[in-house]
Amino acid sequence: MFERYTERARRVIFFARYEASQLGSSSIETEHLLLGLIREGKGLTSRIFSKSHLSMESIRKEIEGRALYRDKVSTSVDIPLSSESKRTLGYASEEAER
Repeated sequence: MFERYTERARRVIFFARYEASQLGSSSIETEHLLLGLIREGKGLTSRIFSKSHLSMESIRKEIEGRALYRDKVSTSVDIPLSSESKRTLGYASEEAER
């Protein structure tokens, strides 16, 4: 499924999966994708946060503060993308093809 994505996009999804597992989520939600982008820390995301004077660390803390903490999920367990995350990645893919 991820073959069509760039290496960077796959890395962001990998990081999002890690973030979901650390927060005990049963699926990769859009906030995990954002945390994955922040963890990857390069490219457009970094420039957008810099220009808007937003600290990536403050955004991370805000997301983590709103998360419902559950027991961590093992990284060996399959954590699927939520329907919202699938839709978000679909929009990103469409935008990249323009």
